[in-house]
Amino acid sequence: MTTLLQNPTENLTENQIETPTDKKIWTDAEFMALDRDGHRYEIVNGELIDMGNSGAKHGYVCSTLMILLGGYVRLHKLGAMFDSSTAFKMKSGNKRSPDISFMAKERLQGLDDLPDGFLEGAPDLAVEILSPSNTVEEIDKKLVEYFDNGSRLVWVIHPRQKYVLVYRNAQEPDRLLKSNNSLDGEEIIPDFTLPIADLFQKLAF
Repeated sequence: MTTLLQNPTENLTENQIETPTDKKIWTDAEFMALDRDGHRYEIVNGELIDMGNSGAKHGYVCSTLMILLGGYVRLHKLGAMFDSSTAFKMKSGNKRSPDISFMAKERLQGLDDLPDGFLEGAPDLAVEILSPSNTVEEIDKKLVEYFDNGSRLVWVIHPRQKYVLVYRNAQEPDRLLKSNNSLDGEEIIPDFTLPIADLFQKLAF
């Protein structure tokens, strides 16, 4: 995992913030009422973490995958897609917001509409698209929490180095996919495939 990111200690992130002895317990209402003003937050160990804004490359890769994967999920009625503004409630009380999420329809049975608040547990598929400020430890913590809370598949995408790490558990990646490989939805999103190169195409107008 030490080669996952470049300059892993370049910026302060959640793993470098000490947790106070008496951590704040955030209610759903308090978290929902935060003045976002262009900010995106997670709650980690009682601390409000400002996830900041992402650069153009990050946003482009994210929107490309959301369009292609989301269109497939909607066409085949497989479940629901969520963007990075969606927080999921973890068993620890943390609220995590992957860049892209998919929750299978089996886990949404009994709902005729999605709640205004938060869904319990991690999504079946969580996608993290790396930014320069991410650290190895930060991503490792997210992986552990995702799988502990119900995720079955996690994709970690590196836009600058143009590869995808596929995780089926938090311990180690199952596969490293490069531009000559294809991303596979496996049993979570059956029959979905996407050439990795399609995620990282240069602009051609």
